Amino acid sequence: MDVTSLEWTITIAATVGVLLFDVVVIARDPREPSMKECAVALCFYVGAALGFGLFVWLHHGQGYGIEFYTGWLTEYSLSIDNLFVFIILMAALKVPRKYQQEALLVGIVLALIFRGIFIALGYALIENFSWVFYIFGAFLVYTAYGLVKSYRTHEDEHPEDNAVVKFARSHLRVGEAYHGLKLWYHENGVRFVSPIVIVIIALGVTDILFALDSIPAIFGITQEPYLVFTANVFALMGLRQLYFLLGGLLERLVYLSLGLAFILAFIGVKLVLHALHENELAFINGGHHVEAAPEISSLLSLGVIVATLVITAVASLLKSSKEPEAIEEQIPVEVDETPGADWKD
Repeated sequence: MDVTSLEWTITIAATVGVLLFDVVVIARDPREPSMKECAVALCFYVGAALGFGLFVWLHHGQGYGIEFYTGWLTEYSLSIDNLFVFIILMAALKVPRKYQQEALLVGIVLALIFRGIFIALGYALIENFSWVFYIFGAFLVYTAYGLVKSYRTHEDEHPEDNAVVKFARSHLRVGEAYHGLKLWYHENGVRFVSPIVIVIIALGVTDILFALDSIPAIFGITQEPYLVFTANVFALMGLRQLYFLLGGLLERLVYLSLGLAFILAFIGVKLVLHALHENELAFINGGHHVEAAPEISSLLSLGVIVATLVITAVASLLKSSKEPEAIEEQIPVEVDETPGADWKD
């Protein structure tokens, strides 16, 4: 894929511009956005992704356009699953609703940074070591197995209790009051670290763990760094609005983890088959390419992923509609916006 330096410059400038706009808007008026605001913003971001895919299709060819749409859908579905963890994290750390926008924006910026690093590392690996596809594929299949085995509904996850967060809490004088993105404040002559610092650390660690799933998955769809980067950017843009717009609806997607498990396993198998075609390992087919291994086309991948997401969503909503009380019990309660307030039952 021949991507000009101008395309890269415009893409990166647009990404930074959108983030700066978000920072300015949120910093000016930290609050919980309205449903209308979230819906309009989300429609804009989804429309932008669809339009960008069309641009890639027309200017770089149908194959690359399909690869972008497939990668974007995969990353977007993984991002939606990540929102479950964000909801749990915000609840566990008692982040007031009006400051959750700021915390989410920090999380998105961190995710872009970490994924950019992982993309660069992943691209360097696949360019120099074709056998890394075996590792990526095996990792995705193992991850899928773990999702099915545990059948995650997320209520047993405690991202706020990881070792890094515990270490920060034990070594910092953390106050109880939130002051937006202000990292520390003074009270009665004593300097306290704002609890938003713990939130940022927890989001950063969570973003790194998310990248371990998403980056191998996207490389299983396309090895073009431009498409890998833009698919991740468009998957993360609008995530903040989706968080507030969907809210409790996310808890009704009870089969989302199973659907994602199937997608990850499918991409994992595709990666292994691709690795067989590029094989250079001496103990496999004498170090020669395995031409008999079937190749899974990008169009087929797109069809499988779309069908899986549709079936997962429909099945989830049908099941949750029959068991509304059980679903309601899983939805985290909202935070009282009074600094240091406890959760309401």
